[in-house]
Amino acid sequence: MSIYEHFRREEHPFVDQVLEWKRTVTEQYRPRLTDFLDPRQRTIVRSLIGKQEDVNCDFNGGAEQAERKRCLLFPAYFVPERSDFETAVFEMQYPSKFVKLEHRNILGALMNIGLKREKFGDILSDGSRFQVIVAEEVADFVQWNLTSVGKANVSLHHVSDEKDVLHVESDTLLQQVTVSSLRLDAIVAEAHHLSRSKAKPLIESGLVKVNWKVISDPGFQLQESDVISVRGKGRCELKSNEGNTKKGKWRITLGFPK
Repeated sequence: MSIYEHFRREEHPFVDQVLEWKRTVTEQYRPRLTDFLDPRQRTIVRSLIGKQEDVNCDFNGGAEQAERKRCLLFPAYFVPERSDFETAVFEMQYPSKFVKLEHRNILGALMNIGLKREKFGDILSDGSRFQVIVAEEVADFVQWNLTSVGKANVSLHHVSDEKDVLHVESDTLLQQVTVSSLRLDAIVAEAHHLSRSKAKPLIESGLVKVNWKVISDPGFQLQESDVISVRGKGRCELKSNEGNTKKGKWRITLGFPK
């Protein structure tokens, strides 16, 4: 059985990349640090690395509750430290009395300066303060170039002390449900209390993303750790798949941000 049979066709290039990272660690006997990975990508890494004697992996996103994290693959002798993940945290200074910032505006501003999505992690907020987590290798570039978000002028100040990083409560509400299939339309319908006839046009209209990519096929098959977002309705994560019930349905656990 080919290793690729466990993954979607569009995930095969990432599988190849993970295997190459593993090969580098094995042959050169040194750690290999990746860019920021989403939950599904981290699941793929864990399944390919597993609990092996020669190569291990660990994840860190610069904040305790980070959703996007860098992965460090390392040989058995190596003991990773926080600094090995090479992340930088910036707090955003802006005229908060006159301007209201939103997560999506900051995300857009980071993309507009030419920063690739895999080079920055979470955007943290307590409602008024905002912090952005970036890869250390692009920290200077971000600090110099991110000077505005929308019409608001901003400046970035490095957060050097870990205790000053915002602790954002990311408690997840878990809900176990049964669905007729692992199709995208079936799970979107169940997650947001819709009929499948109403979920289908949302997907076909490009309003649904899986792992931050627009998926317009209602029959798209979901897997563990997939993050599903529906514009205007929120998002959830397929936390686990417990298999089939006696009636042939799928018992799954969905995670919803509180």
